[in-house]
Amino acid sequence: MRVIAALSGGVDSAVAAARAVDAGHDVVGIHLALARAPSVGGRSKGCCSAADAHDARRVADVLGIPFYVWDLSEEFTEQVIEDFVEQYRAGRTPNPCLRCNEAIKFSAVLDRAQALGFDAVCTGHYARIVHGPRGAELHRAVDEAKDQSYVLSVLTLAQIESTLLPLGDSVKSQVRADAAARGLRVADKPDSHDICFIPDGDTAGWLHDKLGESPGDVMDQASGAVLGQHRGTHTFTVGQRRGLALSSPAPDGARRYVVDVDPAAGRVWVGAEDLLSVTRIEASQPRWCAAPPVSGDRVEIQIRAHGEHHPAVIEVTGGGVIAELDIAVRSVAPGQAMAMYDGTRVIGSATIERSRR
Repeated sequence: MRVIAALSGGVDSAVAAARAVDAGHDVVGIHLALARAPSVGGRSKGCCSAADAHDARRVADVLGIPFYVWDLSEEFTEQVIEDFVEQYRAGRTPNPCLRCNEAIKFSAVLDRAQALGFDAVCTGHYARIVHGPRGAELHRAVDEAKDQSYVLSVLTLAQIESTLLPLGDSVKSQVRADAAARGLRVADKPDSHDICFIPDGDTAGWLHDKLGESPGDVMDQASGAVLGQHRGTHTFTVGQRRGLALSSPAPDGARRYVVDVDPAAGRVWVGAEDLLSVTRIEASQPRWCAAPPVSGDRVEIQIRAHGEHHPAVIEVTGGGVIAELDIAVRSVAPGQAMAMYDGTRVIGSATIERSRR
């Protein structure tokens, strides 16, 4: 097959590309120019610095494959960064990495690759694609600590069929050892953990620069009393405990958490920890990468990139899905993705709209 290997400049994408070459594919390496992050001490704090592009080029040289830089910064700004800002403005909690996979890495990149005559895109994500009687299936990675099937749960079946994920059967230590054995200088390069367009990790400060101040009240969920003032609802998310700017402690001395964000009224509601636990999650805009479930099916859901797996019963509605959980889960925020699994197999995902007990 003719394969585009997305080279981020990190060890995972480097080894994935190398394994695609080993498999006999005709591989071309590309680096995506998205949001340019500064380097700190010679290392990128995000995943899109000039140093990363240089590292990606050196990997391609070692592998002996052609290398190009694709500028998708305009698409990234519109589809990921602007969406991120607007989601927070609306009091929601988005996952920009998931959005990037949906709109950029497995949409814009794959579309361009196929237009150029390539058959598939290869990435360094930790997940498995299994080909069986039901066709291509997306599964969790062998390395549970690195599993990235959650952020790939937005993919369609057609996209999965045109994707190679060579790292799904490996653990991280094996990938680093493989890179070292191949003489790839990124073998010991640290992983990126920050949002690539917020490399210093200060999401609240970055959003404040974009959205400014919109002062409002911090309210007690139980009594309706005003407990403090905030600078903008966009600096809060459900489950948050720190930085609540409360003027007085709770009468019982217990910690208070954000339980709801109402940007229209400019209010942030706080309450006791038990108010964070929910057993019903309603989600919209489902995207299926397998045969859609039917009402009454039992699944496992995941609401964070490396979160726990929660058994639930699914109800399929006209515009979305509802999950009735066996055991209550905490801190479910509108805007998060709810990924659905049948064992290790990913069924699809939907965007959380509301939750309750």
